[in-house]
Amino acid sequence: MGTGEPVVSLREVTRTFGRVTALDGVTLDLPPGAVGLLGPNGAGKSTMLKVLLGLLLPTKGSLRVLGVDPVADPVGARRRVGYMPEVDSYVPGLTGVESVSFAGVLSGLPRAAAMQRAHTVLNYVGLEEIRYRKIEEYSTGTRQRVRLAQALVHDPDLLFLDEPTNGLDPDGREEILGVIRDLATRHGKRVVLCSHLLRDVERTCDFVILLYQGRVARQGTMAEIRTARKDWYRVTGRGPLEPLEEALRAAGCTAARHPGFLLVGVPEGTGTASVFRAALRSAFDLRSVAPDEASLEDAFVEAVTGDGGP
Repeated sequence: MGTGEPVVSLREVTRTFGRVTALDGVTLDLPPGAVGLLGPNGAGKSTMLKVLLGLLLPTKGSLRVLGVDPVADPVGARRRVGYMPEVDSYVPGLTGVESVSFAGVLSGLPRAAAMQRAHTVLNYVGLEEIRYRKIEEYSTGTRQRVRLAQALVHDPDLLFLDEPTNGLDPDGREEILGVIRDLATRHGKRVVLCSHLLRDVERTCDFVILLYQGRVARQGTMAEIRTARKDWYRVTGRGPLEPLEEALRAAGCTAARHPGFLLVGVPEGTGTASVFRAALRSAFDLRSVAPDEASLEDAFVEAVTGDGGP
């Protein structure tokens, strides 16, 4: 893989199951770093991961993973990839360290090296004290960590993580997300985080793919996705809000109260002049008028509905 090549590249990739189209002509390039593959359940996220892993063949289209075609060389592609599935994947009766070591052997490591790596990655994900307990005795959150360790054991260049925080309590979710972010920033791993949870993606990723009904609804860096929304402003100041809201409505604006600020939508193309005039007419002590930055949730809603308002 050359330095200028994308980590993952898809060209018009479609995957159907009978009459159901799970992926519909997807074209994209994923850069290095942490990438969020975001979308509601049924958007095609898991199908995309399985196609990238060579576990499913595309109905049409072409793709490359780390410069390798997973259709032509699925073993070669998977050798450099770690995959954390959404569901449990363990052999009953094995301990945590045995399960992770077994995953290492399946990835091509010699048994001794696989066991050594298993201890290392279990330490990294915080399971060193219970590594010798049977997997079926672990809690949901602990099994999540074991799955992450299994994905890491052969030291892959790229990680595919499918809903890694499912079923976790808030503390467990923050811990797992912290590990994922550390892998991308401190250890230089390329990460594709597949999730329907916007906050998880915001917390860990630099680049975002918004997938909806099997198509790419929007893609870009987090900064590009969370751009200032045209004709929407955050207004702060001192004084009664009712007269200001009445003056804004008279000027054709909309206003919604939020903790600490008033979110104002102005008529298209008018800018902030109507806000200043409304403040002057209502004797409101205006302190700031700042463009409203879209959250990832705003961007996703806008991408799938075409609605640019809050």
